[in-house]
Amino acid sequence: MKKALMLAAGLLAAPASAWSAVYMDAEWAKEMCSSWNTSPELTTELAGDNWMGNNGERGYKIIRLYRDKCGAETAVQLTISAQDGKSMCTYGGAPTAEEMDPSMDYLMYATDEDWMCMGQAKFGCGAMGAMMTGKLKFKGPKMEAMGVMGPFNAFLQMADEVPGDQSQCP
Repeated sequence: MKKALMLAAGLLAAPASAWSAVYMDAEWAKEMCSSWNTSPELTTELAGDNWMGNNGERGYKIIRLYRDKCGAETAVQLTISAQDGKSMCTYGGAPTAEEMDPSMDYLMYATDEDWMCMGQAKFGCGAMGAMMTGKLKFKGPKMEAMGVMGPFNAFLQMADEVPGDQSQCP
């Protein structure tokens, strides 16, 4: 009993980074949102009219992600909002009830292997290669995405940098 209490206390005291969410669950999306906001490439380079400006005057864009093996019903959402001249992630978690607009919002999905390949920026797995080879299944404004390949690559690499357990589905 004493050992169990000590173990529980140790787990509660462990830093958040020591804990790993299920890959692409709501908690993982929250971490992904925080990571977005620390990336100058994402917050600054996507802030202009080339990307953030295409928001239907809502002031935000929606990105939804999921893993093929887990299905679309397990998608997570990042909401990216225009704030103080930057594109900031203002929400990461389960999808909101809002309907996506394919002229400005993004839905991306791939196999676990392809998410890792893209995240590690392996040959043929950069944003352009992943889109062209079908590793990344993608719905949304493709030409817009092609115009921001540098930040798009940074975003895909974040999918590997934010830890998550792939042995189960959300």
